[in-house]
Amino acid sequence: MVPTGGPWRTALADLARDRTAIASSAIFLLIVLLCLLAPVYAHYIAHTNPFMSNVSGTTLVDGKTVPVLAPTTTGLGLGVTPIGPTWDVRHYFLGADNQGRDVMARLLYGGRNSLLIGISSALICCVIAALLGVISGYFGGVVDAVLNWFFDVIWAFPVYLLAISLSVVLLTNGLRLGPVTVGAGSIWLPVLIIAAVYVPYVARPVRAQVLALRGREFIHASIGVGGSDARILRRDVLPNVAPMVLVFLPLMTAINMLTESALSFLSVGVQPPNASWGTIINDGLGLLYTRPIVAIAPGLMIVITAVVLNLLGDSVRSALDPKARLRGAA
Repeated sequence: MVPTGGPWRTALADLARDRTAIASSAIFLLIVLLCLLAPVYAHYIAHTNPFMSNVSGTTLVDGKTVPVLAPTTTGLGLGVTPIGPTWDVRHYFLGADNQGRDVMARLLYGGRNSLLIGISSALICCVIAALLGVISGYFGGVVDAVLNWFFDVIWAFPVYLLAISLSVVLLTNGLRLGPVTVGAGSIWLPVLIIAAVYVPYVARPVRAQVLALRGREFIHASIGVGGSDARILRRDVLPNVAPMVLVFLPLMTAINMLTESALSFLSVGVQPPNASWGTIINDGLGLLYTRPIVAIAPGLMIVITAVVLNLLGDSVRSALDPKARLRGAA
């Protein structure tokens, strides 16, 4: 039996019955909650400053005081080796990096920035792409040609190459948009860069959807009764495009997080003293053979978050797809 009620209520009911959607949402919310509690963990549990070097610090392991950075005992005995995971939430749970900083605390703080950049850039990207896609598909003609040329120009560049190029330029000069100025080291620079490079990725499917809607009877009926373009867009076009944009939102969040991690790994994303999962992986490169957990831990967090967001996106798409509901009812 096909459930009755409005389309949004039906979609929410389908999501509430979808175990994959519930599990992926719960895991994602847990990750967000843990990252939001980063200051609580750092200041009240681990009693550490994850942004300050602690090369001469000590900690407790099995009741004994040990240095955070111990002299290397292998090879020529040069340099130091950070303490490994103690599995004690109060004392370097995941060990330290080469600056003596608590990896667990940096992981949580880095997650705050990675999630902020991923979610914010996805929201900005989807809103701008939806607006441009609707305008391009509905008005057609010269407007459609100009916007398609704009999409082609952006899409002609490899995504990472374009993002890296923009990052290198803006990290030197910053960004000024009228009265709004974004500093060279601001975390909003990667947000805007990542949102911009993925606009065609979302705008083109939206444009195709609007082009299909233009030939539907209810659009012709609205035009026939003298409806204005603004009213038709608000009442008829946008409600039919909104489900597609909502499906893109979790998927773009995952893609944008991966892009941010790549940019930060290359030192053209989040800038010190801020941290992200990408910068922590970069910090752990020199410790792969001695303390691999420094690079593995943020890598696992990226993988888990991307997987649950993709699963959530698939569930949202199934819930908002009328054909999928009809197939399920049959």
